[in-house]
Amino acid sequence: GEETEVLTTMANSSQVSHFTLGAYFDTGPFKWLSFFIIMSVYILIVLSNLLVIVVICLNRTLHEPMYLFLCSLFVNELYGSTTLFPFLLLQILKDFHTIPAPFCFLQIFCITYYGHVEFLTLAVMSYDRYLAICFPLQYHSKMTHTKVFILIALTWLLLFIAVIILISLSAPLPLCGNTINKVYCDNYAIVKLACFDTSVNNIYGLIQLFLIMVLPSSLILFTYFRIFKVCFRGSKQTRQKALNTCTPHLASLLNFSFGVSFEIIQNRFNMSSVPNLVRIILSLYFLTVQPLFNPVMYGLKMSKIRSLCKKTLLGKHIF
Repeated sequence: GEETEVLTTMANSSQVSHFTLGAYFDTGPFKWLSFFIIMSVYILIVLSNLLVIVVICLNRTLHEPMYLFLCSLFVNELYGSTTLFPFLLLQILKDFHTIPAPFCFLQIFCITYYGHVEFLTLAVMSYDRYLAICFPLQYHSKMTHTKVFILIALTWLLLFIAVIILISLSAPLPLCGNTINKVYCDNYAIVKLACFDTSVNNIYGLIQLFLIMVLPSSLILFTYFRIFKVCFRGSKQTRQKALNTCTPHLASLLNFSFGVSFEIIQNRFNMSSVPNLVRIILSLYFLTVQPLFNPVMYGLKMSKIRSLCKKTLLGKHIF
């Protein structure tokens, strides 16, 4: 009897055709205000990231490793915000917050891929800054254009495969429910709905966590330990130059880690005591603030990008 009941539950759960996003709430008269605020943020993200991408691509003086990695970072942010914001805008205007299962898994893929590429790109950028500051004379021989393109390609390709495996393990799981208490689809939330053994998912999740979070974090800590060591031993000019190139990267890294930490805490712990609006804002932080923060931070702190952005906006040639 018990075995038959389990099989029946699995058969019924496999018929989940859509998910309900339970974190949305009725904003009443503020619906359109919310819509226009979020749309304005999205437009600002698209314009600021596009501007920096165009400036880096069109200006030959910016075809250096640091700026090429930055270009990859901004392309990822443009992609990441585009996977979320149009969907968010549509959901705000809807009365029923449901999403078809295939589209839900597509969204999980896009958002997870964005997060992984962002962090690994920041890790690669820390390695680039380490070579530039600790080995200035050998920098161009150690970080060639070929090496830059290989690192960028490997980052995007390997993480694509890693996230595809993650989705392929989650998608076939028989589910005992279809309500996700978030404003977008999340892989961990899907796995928690499973009424079947998820040991394989958990093991793969731990392996992925080690390879994509722990190892890059170790690389970042090592590179900045060496960078700070050089800074403390070097001249005032060396320290100033290192700070100018590392400050935007460190700020970006801390901002992203801050947002992702909120997401991990919210997934792993009971946050029912936290107001729903606060939980929504925190869960969207790494997807909204990071793509808005980076172009502004790098634009303000890096004089080359700042001056060329001004020229582009004023319609002057930047070749």
